[in-house]
Amino acid sequence: MSQTFDLIIKGGTVVNHDGIGFADIGVRGGRIAAIGDLSGASAGEVIDAKGLHVLPGVVDSQVHMREPGNEHKEDLETGGRAAVLGGVTSVFEMPNTSPATTTPDAIADKVRRARNRMQCDFAFYGGATVENTDLLPEIEREPGCCGIKVFMGSSTGTLLVATDKDVARLLKVINRRAAFHSEDEDRMIERKPLALEGRPETHPVWRDVESAVRCTTRLLHLARAAGKRIHVLHITTAEEVPLLAAAKDIATAEVTPQHLTLFAPDCYERLGTYAQMNPPIRTAEHRTGLWQGLAQGVFDVLGSDHAPHTREEKSKTYPASPSGMTGVQTLVPIMLDHVNAGRLTLQRFVDLTSASPQRIFGMSRKGRIAVGYDADLTIVDMKAKRTITNDWIASRSQWTPYDGQQATGWPIGTIIRGRRVMWNDEITGAAGGEPIEFVEALPRA
Repeated sequence: MSQTFDLIIKGGTVVNHDGIGFADIGVRGGRIAAIGDLSGASAGEVIDAKGLHVLPGVVDSQVHMREPGNEHKEDLETGGRAAVLGGVTSVFEMPNTSPATTTPDAIADKVRRARNRMQCDFAFYGGATVENTDLLPEIEREPGCCGIKVFMGSSTGTLLVATDKDVARLLKVINRRAAFHSEDEDRMIERKPLALEGRPETHPVWRDVESAVRCTTRLLHLARAAGKRIHVLHITTAEEVPLLAAAKDIATAEVTPQHLTLFAPDCYERLGTYAQMNPPIRTAEHRTGLWQGLAQGVFDVLGSDHAPHTREEKSKTYPASPSGMTGVQTLVPIMLDHVNAGRLTLQRFVDLTSASPQRIFGMSRKGRIAVGYDADLTIVDMKAKRTITNDWIASRSQWTPYDGQQATGWPIGTIIRGRRVMWNDEITGAAGGEPIEFVEALPRA
């Protein structure tokens, strides 16, 4: 008797935890039900993936969707569309909205807003403040919460926990892995006069290497003293790599495509304030150090730090211009271009964007192509050569720092829980995003 599935992805090159090879994937009820030769099986829908690579669904574990409070820049709907057009199946959204996501009710409100409005699946960080420490254990168990985010240096929004005493206090009470923006606030206050009006190239002079190194050193010490797991976001300096390598027992770390791709002073000369982000894009020497850290396995995940602002806002005279750039839609093509250039393997890309986010954050049934897992798949054409343009960007801000850049390797299809939501640059169905479940926040029996 032949097998019957809801969906079969047929004839693709599957890139998975056990290697790379031709295989069909059968899906039932939104989950992977079979992997192998399914030539004798039937399905309600068959996707011909011949000549394409089928990856576990790409997870972007750092995005800012700006809702509530700044929907003129982005909202959950437009951000979700950008994600799936870029081959991203799940996102973790940051808490520096307005109001900030600092209570269990605020997490629940975001989940309500996102459910069946976002094309992709989603989770939300709770934001730490000096006032809400007692609430953090409750926030991190709220359905749809991926953990606690801590800003040790000020960035966009009002969230800030800058002192060792306050960081130690929150580490003491939380149970899950917390994520940190690591820049030393005192040093940045001291150096603020170095941010010269009309000169965005002074952004990495103000928020200098020592600001990052000093804060990461403090953070690793505090986490070890507390015996807690931490995740350090958007590393930018070569000097932080050995610090993180010596702390792999407690610390995981993220690197962004833009810090692996852009470099100073070139980016500021070409893009001006559109290259401005926190922590800053630094010199080619630091970019080389980040690639070395990636090759040595020091970095665990790729996050886009998608942080859109309007053109009008970004065109303000520095330093009145806001920091942040779009990224969720370009993460896959930019990094596949690096794969094709030989800077990392396709297996390493999969590790950074699916297997490691699952391992670090404890996502349930996501992060690999395996029977019983959600049928989240990113289907890519590794030979496709296309030019990234502002016109392609679905974000409400409608710009990218990579406008005009050619990429070899392109997302062709986005499958989420067995539903084809994007194919060949077109969104193919109604939004059906659902909150991601996490092992440490599952309902107790």
